[in-house]
Amino acid sequence: MSKKLRGNMMLLTAALIWGVSFVAQKAGMEYIGPFTFNGIRFLIGSLALLPVILIVNGIQKRKPIGQRVDGTIDAKEKKNRKTLITSGLYCGIILFLASSVQQLGMVYTTAGKSGFITALYIVLVPILGLLVRKKVRPILWFCVAMATVGLYLLCIQEGFFISKGDLLVLVSAFGFAGHILAIGHFSPKADSIQLACLQFLIAGLLSVPFMLGFETIHWASIIASTQPILYAAIMSCGVAFTLQIIAQKDTTPTVASLIMSLESVIAVMAGIILLGEQVTSREIWGCVIMFAAILLAQYPSKEERLAKVERGRTKLGFAYLTSLLTRVIK
Repeated sequence: MSKKLRGNMMLLTAALIWGVSFVAQKAGMEYIGPFTFNGIRFLIGSLALLPVILIVNGIQKRKPIGQRVDGTIDAKEKKNRKTLITSGLYCGIILFLASSVQQLGMVYTTAGKSGFITALYIVLVPILGLLVRKKVRPILWFCVAMATVGLYLLCIQEGFFISKGDLLVLVSAFGFAGHILAIGHFSPKADSIQLACLQFLIAGLLSVPFMLGFETIHWASIIASTQPILYAAIMSCGVAFTLQIIAQKDTTPTVASLIMSLESVIAVMAGIILLGEQVTSREIWGCVIMFAAILLAQYPSKEERLAKVERGRTKLGFAYLTSLLTRVIK
């Protein structure tokens, strides 16, 4: 399995988890406020990754980050630590802002509009990417347009107008687009699991003051929402976001955003299975168009096709030389 395919499969798994998490988020919001929900789930998600980090470090027999045997810090490890902290701060702050605004918006708008507007990050990622001089293949623009049409058919069931909730979710879409670009920039420079753990910790800690200042906390309500919180913390945060960080080492932000936008399709499927919701022919067409866009986005570029042909020629030439040498030796 190629690195690109493996990365895309990871992103697809993350989209599956996030799609189901829409059900968990709606269920959790029945008992507690958005900052409380996000704060608890991010902190638990960070804690859930600590054993993973310890296990990985133990397997790889790593010394503590930044330390030599004599306890001093060498320049390279010090730089790696600084990069990790910087990456975690940037990604954590962006994640906190995007998730908080999204949760607030979901209070004032419908689930259909929220899903569509949030998934507009598939359009915003390549547009924002142009600001940092990231090239986008023409075919990906076509895929973005297809996916946007699919999302509209999938999620918008009533007249589209901009309400307070719609505006908040639209702002969160910019935030999630920025988060995808940030992950694409920082993931090759830092340890994936440690970066995921740190960004959740930052996002969780930033949620605490807002949770204490603007929401009333009742332990009975938190206990009542234990299952949604644990799913959102362990699966959505601990597993899905970590898969995103690992996967984006081997794929472009635009393709990543297209694959992750499948969470809207999966959210509809989860609603049918878990909540008994009905699906219309309009929604089915939305799913079909989105899947087509994502499959088309996987078509390799001209450079990738030429590189593949060149690798094939190299392997063929090497095999021919090996065969020739074998005959000479015999």
